[in-house]
Amino acid sequence: MAITAQMVKELREKTGAGMMDCKKALQEADGDEQKAIEELRKKGLSKAAKKAGRSTSEGLIALEQKGDKTAALVELLCETDFVARNDMFQDTLKAMAESVVAAPPACGADHGVVHQPTDECWLNHDVGGGKSVADKVKDLIAVLGENMQAGRYARIEVEGAGIIGSYLHMNSKIGVIVELKCLKAESADHEEFQALAKDVAMQIAAASPVCVASAEVPQDLLDRERAIFRDQALTEGKPENVVEKIVEGRVNKYFKEICLLDQPFIKDDKKSVSQLIKEVSKTVNDTIEIGRFARLQVGEDAE
Repeated sequence: MAITAQMVKELREKTGAGMMDCKKALQEADGDEQKAIEELRKKGLSKAAKKAGRSTSEGLIALEQKGDKTAALVELLCETDFVARNDMFQDTLKAMAESVVAAPPACGADHGVVHQPTDECWLNHDVGGGKSVADKVKDLIAVLGENMQAGRYARIEVEGAGIIGSYLHMNSKIGVIVELKCLKAESADHEEFQALAKDVAMQIAAASPVCVASAEVPQDLLDRERAIFRDQALTEGKPENVVEKIVEGRVNKYFKEICLLDQPFIKDDKKSVSQLIKEVSKTVNDTIEIGRFARLQVGEDAE
Protein backbone atom coordinates (compact mmCIF):
# COMPACT_ATOMS: atom_id res chain seq x y z
CA MET A 1 0.00 0.00 0.00
CA ALA A 2 1.28 3.45 -0.92
CA ILE A 3 2.08 5.58 2.15
CA THR A 4 1.01 9.17 1.59
CA ALA A 5 2.41 12.30 3.22
CA GLN A 6 -1.01 12.89 4.83
CA MET A 7 -0.92 9.46 6.48
CA VAL A 8 2.54 10.19 7.88
CA LYS A 9 1.41 13.62 9.06
CA GLU A 10 -1.63 12.24 10.88
CA LEU A 11 0.37 9.50 12.61
CA ARG A 12 3.01 12.03 13.66
CA GLU A 13 0.35 14.34 15.11
CA LYS A 14 -1.16 11.47 17.10
CA THR A 15 2.09 10.02 18.40
CA GLY A 16 4.70 12.77 18.34
CA ALA A 17 7.19 10.32 16.81
CA GLY A 18 9.66 11.44 14.13
CA MET A 19 8.49 11.76 10.53
CA MET A 20 10.77 9.02 9.17
CA ASP A 21 9.90 6.71 12.07
CA CYS A 22 6.20 7.22 11.29
CA LYS A 23 6.70 6.53 7.60
CA LYS A 24 8.66 3.34 8.27
CA ALA A 25 6.09 2.13 10.83
CA LEU A 26 3.26 2.69 8.33
CA GLN A 27 5.17 0.82 5.63
CA GLU A 28 5.74 -2.15 7.95
CA ALA A 29 2.05 -2.05 8.96
CA ASP A 30 0.90 -1.81 5.33
CA GLY A 31 -0.81 1.50 6.05
CA ASP A 32 -2.76 0.36 9.13
CA GLU A 33 -2.49 3.24 11.58
CA GLN A 34 -3.19 1.21 14.74
CA LYS A 35 -0.63 -1.41 13.74
CA ALA A 36 1.84 1.37 13.01
CA ILE A 37 1.34 2.75 16.52
CA GLU A 38 2.02 -0.72 17.93
CA GLU A 39 5.19 -0.93 15.84
CA LEU A 40 6.37 2.39 17.26
CA ARG A 41 5.71 1.10 20.77
CA LYS A 42 7.62 -2.13 20.19
CA LYS A 43 10.65 -0.30 18.86
CA GLY A 44 10.52 2.36 21.54
CA LEU A 45 10.29 0.11 24.59
CA SER A 46 13.90 -0.99 24.31
CA LYS A 47 14.96 2.66 24.56
CA ALA A 48 12.90 3.40 27.67
CA ALA A 49 15.66 2.44 30.11
CA LYS A 50 18.07 4.87 28.46
CA LYS A 51 15.57 7.69 28.89
CA ALA A 52 14.86 6.93 32.56
CA GLY A 53 17.51 9.28 33.94
CA ARG A 54 16.32 12.35 32.07
CA SER A 55 14.56 15.10 33.97
CA THR A 56 10.75 15.11 34.03
CA SER A 57 9.87 18.58 35.27
CA GLU A 58 6.98 19.18 32.86
CA GLY A 59 3.59 17.51 32.67
CA LEU A 60 -0.04 17.96 33.62
CA ILE A 61 -2.52 17.40 36.44
CA ALA A 62 -5.88 15.71 35.74
CA LEU A 63 -8.97 16.23 37.89
CA GLU A 64 -11.84 13.75 37.82
CA GLN A 65 -14.99 13.72 39.96
CA LYS A 66 -17.75 11.20 40.59
CA GLY A 67 -20.77 13.16 41.76
CA ASP A 68 -20.05 15.69 44.48
CA LYS A 69 -18.56 13.26 47.02
CA THR A 70 -15.57 11.68 45.28
CA ALA A 71 -12.71 13.31 43.41
CA ALA A 72 -9.16 12.51 42.37
CA LEU A 73 -6.07 14.29 41.12
CA VAL A 74 -3.37 12.54 39.09
CA GLU A 75 -0.02 13.91 37.94
CA LEU A 76 1.81 12.69 34.84
CA LEU A 77 5.31 14.01 34.18
CA CYS A 78 7.39 14.36 31.03
CA GLU A 79 10.39 16.26 29.71
CA THR A 80 8.72 18.99 27.64
CA ASP A 81 5.47 20.89 27.60
CA PHE A 82 5.15 20.02 23.90
CA VAL A 83 4.68 16.33 24.73
CA ALA A 84 2.33 17.20 27.61
CA ARG A 85 -0.03 18.70 25.01
CA ASN A 86 -0.06 15.53 22.93
CA ASP A 87 -3.46 13.80 22.70
CA MET A 88 -2.05 10.39 23.67
CA PHE A 89 -0.42 11.87 26.75
CA GLN A 90 -3.63 13.60 27.81
CA ASP A 91 -5.83 10.57 27.06
CA THR A 92 -3.57 8.37 29.20
CA LEU A 93 -3.62 10.87 32.04
CA LYS A 94 -7.41 11.08 31.91
CA ALA A 95 -7.70 7.28 31.97
CA MET A 96 -5.43 7.15 35.01
CA ALA A 97 -7.54 9.72 36.86
CA GLU A 98 -10.81 7.99 35.94
CA SER A 99 -9.46 4.69 37.25
CA VAL A 100 -8.53 6.27 40.60
CA VAL A 101 -11.99 7.80 41.03
CA ALA A 102 -13.65 4.51 40.16
CA ALA A 103 -11.54 2.39 42.51
CA PRO A 104 -8.64 3.61 44.65
CA PRO A 105 -5.33 1.70 44.49
CA ALA A 106 -4.98 -0.99 47.14
CA CYS A 107 -2.69 1.13 49.33
CA GLY A 108 -5.01 4.13 49.13
CA ALA A 109 -6.10 4.01 52.76
CA ASP A 110 -2.59 3.59 54.14
CA HIS A 111 -0.71 6.75 53.23
CA GLY A 112 -3.01 9.72 53.74
CA VAL A 113 -4.38 11.82 50.90
CA VAL A 114 -1.38 12.40 48.60
CA HIS A 115 0.46 9.30 47.36
CA GLN A 116 3.97 9.31 45.96
CA PRO A 117 4.93 7.80 42.58
CA THR A 118 7.13 5.26 44.38
CA ASP A 119 4.09 3.47 45.87
CA GLU A 120 4.16 0.03 44.24
CA CYS A 121 0.40 -0.38 44.46
CA TRP A 122 0.01 2.87 42.49
CA LEU A 123 2.36 1.74 39.74
CA ASN A 124 0.56 -1.61 39.60
CA HIS A 125 -2.92 -0.06 39.66
CA ASP A 126 -5.18 -1.28 36.82
CA VAL A 127 -5.97 1.52 34.39
CA GLY A 128 -8.09 -0.73 32.17
CA GLY A 129 -7.51 -3.11 29.32
CA GLY A 130 -5.18 -5.18 31.45
CA LYS A 131 -2.70 -2.31 31.67
CA SER A 132 -1.15 -0.99 34.87
CA VAL A 133 -0.06 2.60 35.46
CA ALA A 134 3.54 1.52 34.85
CA ASP A 135 2.55 -0.21 31.60
CA LYS A 136 0.76 2.88 30.33
CA VAL A 137 3.78 5.07 31.04
CA LYS A 138 6.10 2.65 29.22
CA ASP A 139 3.79 2.69 26.20
CA LEU A 140 3.91 6.48 26.13
CA ILE A 141 7.71 6.52 26.37
CA ALA A 142 7.87 4.09 23.48
CA VAL A 143 5.70 6.17 21.19
CA LEU A 144 6.42 9.76 22.21
CA GLY A 145 10.15 9.35 22.70
CA GLU A 146 10.59 11.21 26.00
CA ASN A 147 11.20 10.05 29.53
CA MET A 148 7.94 10.07 31.49
CA GLN A 149 6.94 9.26 35.02
CA ALA A 150 3.70 8.55 36.80
CA GLY A 151 3.57 11.31 39.37
CA ARG A 152 1.54 11.57 42.54
CA TYR A 153 -2.14 10.98 42.96
CA ALA A 154 -4.72 12.06 45.51
CA ARG A 155 -8.23 10.81 46.18
CA ILE A 156 -10.88 12.03 48.62
CA GLU A 157 -14.27 10.46 49.21
CA VAL A 158 -16.62 12.23 51.60
CA GLU A 159 -18.25 10.00 54.18
CA GLY A 160 -21.49 11.33 55.62
CA ALA A 161 -22.86 14.79 54.85
CA GLY A 162 -20.70 17.13 52.80
CA ILE A 163 -19.22 17.77 49.37
CA ILE A 164 -15.91 17.95 47.52
CA GLY A 165 -14.61 21.31 46.36
CA SER A 166 -12.28 21.16 43.37
CA TYR A 167 -10.25 23.45 41.17
CA LEU A 168 -7.97 22.88 38.19
CA HIS A 169 -5.93 25.85 37.04
CA MET A 170 -6.44 26.72 33.40
CA ASN A 171 -3.02 25.39 32.37
CA SER A 172 -3.61 22.11 34.24
CA LYS A 173 -0.43 22.64 36.24
CA ILE A 174 -2.16 23.01 39.63
CA GLY A 175 -5.04 20.93 40.93
CA VAL A 176 -6.92 20.97 44.24
CA ILE A 177 -9.53 18.79 45.92
CA VAL A 178 -10.90 19.60 49.37
CA GLU A 179 -13.47 18.00 51.66
CA LEU A 180 -16.18 20.20 53.25
CA LYS A 181 -18.19 18.45 55.94
CA CYS A 182 -21.52 19.44 57.48
CA LEU A 183 -24.19 17.97 59.75
CA LYS A 184 -27.23 17.99 57.46
CA ALA A 185 -27.28 16.26 54.07
CA GLU A 186 -29.56 18.91 52.55
CA SER A 187 -26.91 21.59 53.11
CA ALA A 188 -24.89 20.09 50.25
CA ASP A 189 -27.52 21.35 47.79
CA HIS A 190 -27.35 24.92 49.04
CA GLU A 191 -25.93 27.34 46.48
CA GLU A 192 -23.89 29.19 49.12
CA PHE A 193 -22.33 25.94 50.34
CA GLN A 194 -21.34 24.90 46.83
CA ALA A 195 -19.88 28.34 46.13
CA LEU A 196 -17.88 28.06 49.35
CA ALA A 197 -16.46 24.71 48.24
CA LYS A 198 -15.23 26.27 45.00
CA ASP A 199 -13.81 29.30 46.80
CA VAL A 200 -11.92 27.18 49.33
CA ALA A 201 -10.43 25.07 46.52
CA MET A 202 -9.29 28.23 44.73
CA GLN A 203 -7.87 29.54 48.02
CA ILE A 204 -5.75 26.41 48.40
CA ALA A 205 -4.55 26.66 44.80
CA ALA A 206 -3.53 30.31 45.20
CA ALA A 207 -2.21 30.38 48.78
CA SER A 208 -0.78 26.84 49.10
CA PRO A 209 -1.50 26.14 52.80
CA VAL A 210 0.38 23.37 54.57
CA CYS A 211 -2.50 22.31 56.82
CA VAL A 212 -6.07 23.25 57.75
CA ALA A 213 -5.53 24.64 61.27
CA SER A 214 -2.60 25.71 63.46
CA ALA A 215 -3.07 22.67 65.70
CA GLU A 216 -2.06 20.49 62.73
CA VAL A 217 1.30 22.17 62.08
CA PRO A 218 3.98 19.47 62.49
CA GLN A 219 5.87 20.04 65.74
CA ASP A 220 9.30 19.74 64.12
CA LEU A 221 8.34 22.42 61.59
CA LEU A 222 7.04 24.71 64.33
CA ASP A 223 10.14 24.18 66.47
CA ARG A 224 12.37 25.02 63.50
CA GLU A 225 10.49 28.22 62.74
CA ARG A 226 10.50 29.30 66.42
CA ALA A 227 14.28 28.85 66.52
CA ILE A 228 14.69 30.92 63.36
CA PHE A 229 12.43 33.70 64.71
CA ARG A 230 14.33 33.72 68.02
CA ASP A 231 17.72 33.99 66.28
CA GLN A 232 16.37 36.79 64.08
CA ALA A 233 15.14 38.77 67.08
CA LEU A 234 18.46 38.38 68.90
CA THR A 235 20.41 39.32 65.77
CA GLU A 236 18.25 42.45 65.48
CA GLY A 237 19.38 43.38 68.98
CA LYS A 238 16.00 42.97 70.67
CA PRO A 239 16.12 42.85 74.49
CA GLU A 240 16.11 39.32 75.92
CA ASN A 241 12.98 40.00 77.97
CA VAL A 242 10.84 40.75 74.87
CA VAL A 243 12.26 38.14 72.51
CA GLU A 244 9.63 35.53 73.38
CA LYS A 245 6.78 37.97 72.71
CA ILE A 246 8.34 38.81 69.35
CA VAL A 247 8.68 35.11 68.55
CA GLU A 248 5.01 34.47 69.37
CA GLY A 249 3.95 37.38 67.19
CA ARG A 250 5.94 36.03 64.25
CA VAL A 251 4.59 32.52 64.83
CA ASN A 252 1.03 33.88 64.59
CA LYS A 253 1.96 35.64 61.37
CA TYR A 254 3.45 32.38 60.11
CA PHE A 255 0.16 30.59 60.84
CA LYS A 256 -1.60 33.10 58.58
CA GLU A 257 0.71 32.04 55.78
CA ILE A 258 0.52 28.24 56.09
CA CYS A 259 -2.77 27.43 57.86
CA LEU A 260 -5.85 27.48 55.64
CA LEU A 261 -8.30 28.72 58.28
CA ASP A 262 -5.97 31.56 59.32
CA GLN A 263 -5.19 32.75 55.80
CA PRO A 264 -6.75 35.98 54.47
CA PHE A 265 -9.49 35.08 52.00
CA ILE A 266 -8.19 35.69 48.47
CA LYS A 267 -11.40 37.43 47.36
CA ASP A 268 -11.61 39.67 50.44
CA ASP A 269 -8.47 39.94 52.55
CA LYS A 270 -10.34 41.78 55.29
CA LYS A 271 -11.66 38.43 56.48
CA SER A 272 -10.00 35.08 57.13
CA VAL A 273 -11.07 31.78 55.61
CA SER A 274 -12.32 30.80 59.07
CA GLN A 275 -14.58 33.87 59.17
CA LEU A 276 -15.86 33.10 55.67
CA ILE A 277 -16.81 29.57 56.75
CA LYS A 278 -18.65 30.91 59.80
CA GLU A 279 -20.62 33.31 57.58
CA VAL A 280 -21.69 30.56 55.19
CA SER A 281 -22.49 28.21 58.09
CA LYS A 282 -24.88 30.82 59.40
CA THR A 283 -26.44 31.30 55.95
CA VAL A 284 -27.14 27.59 55.43
CA ASN A 285 -28.01 27.06 59.11
CA ASP A 286 -25.48 24.29 59.58
CA THR A 287 -21.97 23.70 60.92
CA ILE A 288 -19.38 23.52 58.15
CA GLU A 289 -15.88 22.16 58.66
CA ILE A 290 -12.91 21.72 56.35
CA GLY A 291 -11.67 18.14 56.27
CA ARG A 292 -8.85 16.78 54.13
CA PHE A 293 -7.37 18.51 51.11
CA ALA A 294 -4.76 17.86 48.45
CA ARG A 295 -2.90 20.33 46.26
CA LEU A 296 -0.72 19.06 43.42
CA GLN A 297 1.51 21.31 41.35
CA VAL A 298 3.46 19.93 38.42
CA GLY A 299 7.18 19.68 39.07
CA GLU A 300 7.11 20.97 42.65
CA ASP A 301 9.10 17.90 43.77
CA ALA A 302 11.38 17.89 40.74
CA GLU A 303 15.08 18.20 41.44
